[in-house]
Amino acid sequence: MNKSIISADNKKTVLDNGLRIVTNTIQHTNGVSINYLFGAGSRYESVNLSGASHLFEHVLFKGTKKRPTPKEISSVVENVGGTINAFTDREITGYWCMIPKINYEDGIEVISDMIKNSLLRNEDIDNEKKVIYEEIRASIDSSPTKAQMNLERLIWPNQPLGQDIAGTVNSVEKISRTQMIKYLQSQYVASNTVIAVSGNIDHTEIVNQVEKNMGDFTEKKIQKMYPFKNNFEGPKIFFEERKTEQTNISIGFHGVSYKSKDRFALTLLSIILGGTMSSRLFEELREKRALAYDIHSSSQSFSDCGIFIIEAGIAPSNLNETIKILISELSKICNDVSEDEVLNSKRLAIGRMLLRMENSKSVANFIGTQELLENKIKNLNEIITMINSVSVNDIKNIATKIITPKKIGLSIIGPKCNEEKISNFLNF
Repeated sequence: MNKSIISADNKKTVLDNGLRIVTNTIQHTNGVSINYLFGAGSRYESVNLSGASHLFEHVLFKGTKKRPTPKEISSVVENVGGTINAFTDREITGYWCMIPKINYEDGIEVISDMIKNSLLRNEDIDNEKKVIYEEIRASIDSSPTKAQMNLERLIWPNQPLGQDIAGTVNSVEKISRTQMIKYLQSQYVASNTVIAVSGNIDHTEIVNQVEKNMGDFTEKKIQKMYPFKNNFEGPKIFFEERKTEQTNISIGFHGVSYKSKDRFALTLLSIILGGTMSSRLFEELREKRALAYDIHSSSQSFSDCGIFIIEAGIAPSNLNETIKILISELSKICNDVSEDEVLNSKRLAIGRMLLRMENSKSVANFIGTQELLENKIKNLNEIITMINSVSVNDIKNIATKIITPKKIGLSIIGPKCNEEKISNFLNF
């Protein structure tokens, strides 16, 4: 018998096969967002399978028994004004559509068809590999993107976390149809699936439609993700020489998991340091010194770890000065955070979240991601309370904890530089 849980904002039902359905009703919208989320991604891949999750996501759009061509799949949604797409991340792969309310049953049916009945033809796999090769080459040619890729490889050495989500041309080329089928059977199973729906919908109707289309979805033993290995010790530099007009840098530290009590303190730290046009780094490096056009910081959390990154693009001649200022600002924030900065960062974090929730696609992703990764959904009020509970000391404590020379990694892409001199700056 299906099990249902109802809260003030969200409703959840678990089908007999273990598949989870979560919904959030938005009365004023005419659209419905449908997200099929799977515990699959680059953290589930060995070195030899690097890029398999991303390749699989692409190939599922190539054809099913019922709809043998990509056009027949996409037209189900696009011909009524909707959008259908997918994404691959480190811990999640998702297939989603936004579709008018009157056509939501078609959205559920077509994604279910893709998941369960993909043909996985050899010619489709080979053709899509060629498309992905170009996607990989575009990332490599983008210096800001490649600088971040190099940083991730530096601070997450010899583990799937440090592998690019798309893989390499060499790794993708070697993935066989047999390996893809095995991967499908190990990751695309009922207990590893969350279907999140948001819009002007009725939960019971959604459950009935999902059960009709996915009630027979298989239940097998799943492949678990490769755990985080804390095998990095800084300070370390990854320099890649390129004859470019601009030098791109990425400075990174190990962050915190999404289950950590420090998660929102780190979010606020990132906002204060480089999250807005009024942030410390933007004011110091762009407004006061005109050293950079783009300078920003961000944090990302995963199930058992995280990353905190600062990125900038500067003239090669300004590299040393920029690094010195960045390190100085990192040192300052460990000891000096004002009440006003914390209050403003809280307002910004809460405001951004509330504005995102105006979109049914964001709401579906918000509830679905939490359910998949945490098996629990916090509502907006709970998260707002957690953000508001962060103190000045909480932010200084997490800054002191993660911002140390032994945890710093620096990725540089640009003309030749004095690595030894820059390395000395990192011993702060």
